[in-house]
Amino acid sequence: MLSTDQLHRLRATLDAAARRREAAELALASKHKGGEWEEFDAAVEAELVAERALAAGQDQSYAVPVELSVLWDTGAPLPHLLQNDHRTFLIFFIRDSDPNWDGSYVSVRRPASSTSACQLAVVEFKGCLSTMMGSPNDEVLHGHPLYGKGLEGYRPMRVENSAWLAEIQRINSVHNGYAPERWHGLSHYFFGFHDSTFECVAESLIVELYESSLPEVLAKVCERLVR
Repeated sequence: MLSTDQLHRLRATLDAAARRREAAELALASKHKGGEWEEFDAAVEAELVAERALAAGQDQSYAVPVELSVLWDTGAPLPHLLQNDHRTFLIFFIRDSDPNWDGSYVSVRRPASSTSACQLAVVEFKGCLSTMMGSPNDEVLHGHPLYGKGLEGYRPMRVENSAWLAEIQRINSVHNGYAPERWHGLSHYFFGFHDSTFECVAESLIVELYESSLPEVLAKVCERLVR
């Protein structure tokens, strides 16, 4: 925990970043002179950085981006979770690279119409101990405990100082063979989609890309689960 003065400076930085983001939002609503979107993006990023710094200074949970080779749409990436006791896979459609996209619409897919070849990501979580998938969706993400602590939707995140990971470790600490050092390499991952959220505790993750239909990819992953 930081000193009172240090925390005060972090709060002041966050307040200033929030005011900058609010001003950038107002500028977007006015007649554009150029550079408004760039300033808005920079202001949002500065606020997220300030949120993470304050949460870290208070020894609270906070979220940081995970750099992956893929991102997903704000529409319906149709995430599918396939797992057993030994392997965990998350499959979803990746973001379309349409050079004519102007940001005014989203691509919505439905399982019944996903039989043609598309770009799909298969993320395998190595050494996965626990998973959660479901609520919240993107409309209520601001109700999540990590919101305001660096959390972003539509991108992979890792939760630092994770309360969930600490709870799982505490539960397992009653085992006769419990070894604290085995838990140091675990991470709490967070993937916020349009209609759902996926979270897990795992050692690491790897990403594979497929140019195929959703049923074909799901069948391939199911084969890997039973090998």
